[in-house]
Amino acid sequence: MPKNKVGKFLKKIMVILLVILGLLCLSVWLFMRQASFGTAPKGARLERIQRSPQYRNGAFHNQHPTPNFTNGATFFSVVREFFFRSHPRTSPDIVVPTRKNDLLQSLDSGIRFTWFGHSSYLIQSASLNILVDPVFSGRTSPVSYAGTRAFPGTDAYQITDMPRIDVLLITHDHYDHLDYQTILKLKDRVGVVVTSLGVGAHLEYWGLSADKITELDWWEKTQVAGQARFTAAPARHFSGRGFKRNQTLWSSFILELEGRKLYLGGDSGYDTHFKEIGQRFGPFDIAVLENGQYNASWANIHMMPEETVQAALDLEAKMLLPVHWGKFALATHPWDEPISRLWSCAEQQGVHVVTPIIGETIKIDSTAPAREWWLPPVISEN
Repeated sequence: MPKNKVGKFLKKIMVILLVILGLLCLSVWLFMRQASFGTAPKGARLERIQRSPQYRNGAFHNQHPTPNFTNGATFFSVVREFFFRSHPRTSPDIVVPTRKNDLLQSLDSGIRFTWFGHSSYLIQSASLNILVDPVFSGRTSPVSYAGTRAFPGTDAYQITDMPRIDVLLITHDHYDHLDYQTILKLKDRVGVVVTSLGVGAHLEYWGLSADKITELDWWEKTQVAGQARFTAAPARHFSGRGFKRNQTLWSSFILELEGRKLYLGGDSGYDTHFKEIGQRFGPFDIAVLENGQYNASWANIHMMPEETVQAALDLEAKMLLPVHWGKFALATHPWDEPISRLWSCAEQQGVHVVTPIIGETIKIDSTAPAREWWLPPVISEN
């Protein structure tokens, strides 16, 4: 082939490749423009963020250095493990047992919890309904057609089953804690929102009134209806709904309600903050702690089950409610491994664990359920 024809051919190939690359970039840009990704903090909110002791060099930071990957892992090794080395039982081969209760029923005294799977739960007292990190859309994803689907049987509750929500608590902005579709359906039924610094940008973008939203930095407090006090506290994690991480804060929360102290852990790897919080605020009547979606490749940002037990000891918790499991497969371990490992360790350490099935209501004033409901039934040979 003559040189001039070769040159024209190569130029044509180059143009075609550039067009394809341009179309791909445009597709990604349009995809990321969807409202479900939220928006970055701006204006006065960003100015407040920039004054935070946790914010340095354009991003929020943990108390101690927290690399994204651990034990020699890389982004590509993690992707490879998800696709080729996940345990065959990351999802259950049964319909997960659930219970459905009337959440509109009034409470005369005490405090009750209803767990909806993963990290979503409702706290109710005689006068307040507090909904934490609700995800009712069935996926932990910015879109309805892709992403991790909820386990069979775990969708018994919907927004329509919720009572009027006095306080919506959002610990951080990850999809398995802050769900766009759920917020859209809830926003007109919520009194106030308490959340971590910066997360209000997403909520306001989605239509919640700014005067409903209270954003807290670590160690800041807010009083709700003169009855409940929330204090934001450290966690060891990260944030982000797009390519850029750590533009909003992640927190755990101390809730003081009806003379009780509750620790609402959000997501966190193990670190010294648990001991610090226990010394400053403990003992706690109950600690709700993450237990699941861990891996040696990201050991800094999620706890192993044995670390969750240690965190409960550090917090001086009288009762441990393990969450962040039972509904979604966001790691490569068997679906019931987190609770089995935690149960065994807690028994050895003398930690009181409560294990309601999804949808079951427990009261922290009474004997709460502690049973291994995730085990397959024993079939008698007789």
